[in-house]
Amino acid sequence: MATDSSSVANQRVVETLAARLRRRQVVGSRETALETVLVLRQVISKARFSNIDQLVEIIRSVGRKLVEAQPKEHTVGNTVRKVLHHIREEYHTASKGTAVVSTSKDTLSIAKFVLQGQPRKQNVPQKTTLNESHDMLKENDADDPDAFARTLKPVLMEAIQDVLDELETVHDNISKNAKDHIHSDEIILTIGKSRTVEAFLKAAAPYRKYTVIVADTAPSYGGHDMAQSLSSAGISTVLVPDSSIYALMSRINKVMIGAHAILANGGMFAITGSLLVATAARAHSTPVVVCAGQFKLTPQWNLYHEYGALDFADPSSVLGFEEGNLVDKVDVVNPFYDYVRPELIDAFITNDGDHPPSSVYRLIKEAYDDEDYEL
Repeated sequence: MATDSSSVANQRVVETLAARLRRRQVVGSRETALETVLVLRQVISKARFSNIDQLVEIIRSVGRKLVEAQPKEHTVGNTVRKVLHHIREEYHTASKGTAVVSTSKDTLSIAKFVLQGQPRKQNVPQKTTLNESHDMLKENDADDPDAFARTLKPVLMEAIQDVLDELETVHDNISKNAKDHIHSDEIILTIGKSRTVEAFLKAAAPYRKYTVIVADTAPSYGGHDMAQSLSSAGISTVLVPDSSIYALMSRINKVMIGAHAILANGGMFAITGSLLVATAARAHSTPVVVCAGQFKLTPQWNLYHEYGALDFADPSSVLGFEEGNLVDKVDVVNPFYDYVRPELIDAFITNDGDHPPSSVYRLIKEAYDDEDYEL
């Protein structure tokens, strides 16, 4: 359906992001999600389609390309699923003739989204709405093939903008109740440098005096940056080697870690070392709390092996090649992510409230459509 020029432009945009994902030039759950939304926005704004099925197929094909380029960045697929969910919702609202012309910000408009946890914006511009007349939304119009796209696009652009807003405000929305979760004189353990956990801990700092113990998280040593950042924000911070986690656990009140992806069974992929921390916490009955945005909810299970995702970094940072005699006799693995089972996690703090691992499946059902689990 697309004209040659807009089709070529769209392909170029998608190929560019696919190449960057493949080369790991875009990494991290939030960054890849943001890039994906921006590409989808560009694709939809230029695409030509005469009915909803064509639009869904255009978005799905973009999603498939991006997911194939980097299957380990789960938020790419999640973002495509989220956008598809919104598009269907807008379409169904419009095609049932239930679109309401909005006269005030409190009036239900066509763009009433299920964006979890989005705060109501004050003085926002008027939402785009479709007329109650069903005739406006004509599919497969032979006289005017672009009529359907022209009518629906403004509403779709706002749907995508809301997904973008959710990603941009995710740290603030997760952190807004931080002081209710952190109490004075607590000792909290974290691992690696999770931007979400960092924002959460800093949000509680003006209200509570507490200590954070940061494991240095070899071989990436992300813990060093985390400790530096928390310390410069005036939080009492102690950097410790990974090997001392178990010994210190009896003194810890709470473990707070981030997630790379939250899976359908309530387990998660998280930075290497998270499984060690969660297992030690379980032995001492210390609560494990995970701070993560709902865009990390992934309708998949851990299909790899019990302790990790199938995603490995260079092993030389674990065991150097100069250890000649030993290198030949052992297999050295340096996984990016651990798989942490749901029974080792007490709660997920998200931008839409706090949830136990057993609720994750319901949240996924609400966030995505069943037919999009496989793109």
